[in-house]
Amino acid sequence: MSKQITVRLPDELVEFMDQLVDDHKAPSRASVVARAMERERRRQLAERDLAILTEHGEYDDLDGLAAAASGTVLSDLD
Repeated sequence: MSKQITVRLPDELVEFMDQLVDDHKAPSRASVVARAMERERRRQLAERDLAILTEHGEYDDLDGLAAAASGTVLSDLD
């Protein structure tokens, strides 16, 4: 499912998006925006993971990370 939204962007960003489409690096403006939003979501998740590691300390293996992460509520993913 998708929703249509209206976004106001600076001219230079629209020109950049149009260039990506013209260069066949993206199929549409909407795909450029969606890709940017997905990248931002991944960045925020990585930031959250870093906060977990910072709070619980570094682990020599991933078992410790899994234990720490299993007790973390991920309400932002609902």
